[in-house]
Amino acid sequence: MRTRIQKERFDEERALYHLQHADVTDCIFAGPADGESVLKESRDISVSRCTFSLRYPLWHVKGFSLTDARMDEQTRAAIWYSQNGKITRSHLHGIKAVRECFDIEIEDSHILSEEFGWKSAGITLKNTEISSAYLFFDSKDIRLEHVRMTGKYSFQYVDGLQISDSRLDTKDAFWHSRNVTVRDSVIKGEYLGWFSDGLTLINCQIIGTQPLCYCKNLTLTDCKMTDCDLSFEYSDVNAVIQGHIDSVKNPRSGRILADSVGCVVTSDPVMPCCGEVILRSETKADGFTVQD
Repeated sequence: MRTRIQKERFDEERALYHLQHADVTDCIFAGPADGESVLKESRDISVSRCTFSLRYPLWHVKGFSLTDARMDEQTRAAIWYSQNGKITRSHLHGIKAVRECFDIEIEDSHILSEEFGWKSAGITLKNTEISSAYLFFDSKDIRLEHVRMTGKYSFQYVDGLQISDSRLDTKDAFWHSRNVTVRDSVIKGEYLGWFSDGLTLINCQIIGTQPLCYCKNLTLTDCKMTDCDLSFEYSDVNAVIQGHIDSVKNPRSGRILADSVGCVVTSDPVMPCCGEVILRSETKADGFTVQD
């Protein structure tokens, strides 16, 4: 039999500690006592239409749903060390909202949270807008679908990431990442993907300076590159680009096919560089190998 808690206010320390098999509805977690960890160590709980303004509310929780919730900026470090959860139509607006969590699905939500999703695994975001300077640092098996993201240092050291139908406005995303695939998305930023291994971009638009350098096992299929200068430096790359690349610099190995390239820079390499740049056009230009 499930416990039902409705239309109550809680502000004391560990107000509903170790709550089990319960539905919490239309409650407010805020008040002068300013208590922490209100739902810590809970099991099998459903939380709907609740507002939060207290720190650390959902730590070490196993089996939960959070629906139509509002967590303000005072709800710091809201969900840590938790697993098997679903968050729907909610606002997560506190710093470090999710950390060291496992198997969490977030859908139709709005996230404003610096340092979101660190050291987690099995996190899915769908139809969600997120702003986070450091997003999914050192996490595994992450999936984004129909996500609009703004950030700076995104997906560093991530291993196993799938992104589709999304727009990323970031800076040096995917640094030191492994096994990342991005499809049908726009990626805007600077110094994208440096030191990555196994980064695959399919039907994407890439915008910004000096992308995709020092990469291993880099693949681009039917991508567009806008304002991309000094691309692919010291990378092992197989790229099919639709349209123009501003410039390419010293690709270490592989093949880059494009309609046109502003220039290929071959000066002062610090290692052997034998990557080919191939144009679809029939006219040869200095520094290019042209496919007839």
